[in-house]
Amino acid sequence: MKVWQRLGQIFGPLLLAILLITGLLIAPLKLGRLRQPTLQEAAVSLSPNVFKGQKIKQQALQTGYVPFMGSSELSRMDPLHPSVLAAKYHRHYRPLLIGAAGTQSLVHFLMLQSMGPALKNKKVVFIISPQWFTPQGQRSDAFNFYYSPLETITWLQQAHNTQADRYAARRLLAMNSTSGLITKAITQIAIGEKLTPQQHFGLRVTQKVLQNEDALFSRFRLKNNLAKIKRGEQQLPNKATLTQLDHFARQQGAANTTNNHFGIDNEFYRKYLSQGRLAALKGQQKSFDYRRSPEYSDFELLLNQFAKWHIQVQFVIPPINQRWANYTKLSLPMIRATDQKIKYQLRQQGFTHILDMTSDGNQPYFMQDTIHLGWRGWLRVDQAVEPFLTETQVRPHYHLQSQFFSQQWQQAKTGGRS
Repeated sequence: MKVWQRLGQIFGPLLLAILLITGLLIAPLKLGRLRQPTLQEAAVSLSPNVFKGQKIKQQALQTGYVPFMGSSELSRMDPLHPSVLAAKYHRHYRPLLIGAAGTQSLVHFLMLQSMGPALKNKKVVFIISPQWFTPQGQRSDAFNFYYSPLETITWLQQAHNTQADRYAARRLLAMNSTSGLITKAITQIAIGEKLTPQQHFGLRVTQKVLQNEDALFSRFRLKNNLAKIKRGEQQLPNKATLTQLDHFARQQGAANTTNNHFGIDNEFYRKYLSQGRLAALKGQQKSFDYRRSPEYSDFELLLNQFAKWHIQVQFVIPPINQRWANYTKLSLPMIRATDQKIKYQLRQQGFTHILDMTSDGNQPYFMQDTIHLGWRGWLRVDQAVEPFLTETQVRPHYHLQSQFFSQQWQQAKTGGRS
């Protein structure tokens, strides 16, 4: 047997397998729609593959799910959580939870690209946390964890020489998450150059591969939070007035905050603050300042996308546990100034649906831990969100302002009156 024949016997099957897999990933796939149980699981999973993917989010939007965007607070699934209330009381919407620890404005801006036309002219609930607005802004390690080449390519395919796209490109390059063709394309957008036809072709091929991977694999490795939602439903009364729900929330809060004087959930306190950790944190937030941050311009990217797609947004600014803030010496005047700056940026541009809860940090059982909503806090959110989502809202008139991309705005201590 000749050498080339032997090589063919050895490597032929491997080469054939590679060609078949490549063909499978490049060819257009039509795998059909996801089953409702899969969508229900995905909607509350908070799994990275849902966040970074496309198929699940787009189908969820087409079947009546509403994006609830934020960060780690969405994972606090007590019986008054939005997903529990919507399921228990058969609301006409179901929350699609999008966010986790480390997901801030820049990550959410990219994530929106994967929703595309399915999100145009619809509604979104967005929880914007003052803690995002640190002097360094979005951490690159957190960004890298949630970075999606598919979402980036989707954005690149429609990016133009605008201030928003040039700013987005510079921020993406600063995260050092991209490589090869994508990095080159982002660099050209950053300096105001158009992509070449060859680049567009290469991006489309890569995009098709990533879309097929997403269609094949995104439904797997979902974190199953449905059991938490079901347990919460079982605890809620079948029918209840707001007064009855508030009484229930107070009972839940009282029963779950018995081992500390901060009003913090027992399990959280036991896991993160007991056994000598507490003393080390006393006064440790004295120098924290959220008034100056690149996050303000990253946030503006999101507002630009919401305005471009005519999305109506209910913003929620959550409070901070005031007893905890007093213990760590976190400046409440600084928090109020940060809150004022965020609201100024929103209202100056036509975003008027704002639930500001920053003054509620001293309310009993509003917080589950140091900075995350719980029990009565979620119930207060529901009082704003439910009518916003179920009633017709006046069409917003957005008027975006380029000043919010400036370094001067990022470093301003206040935004004036809001």
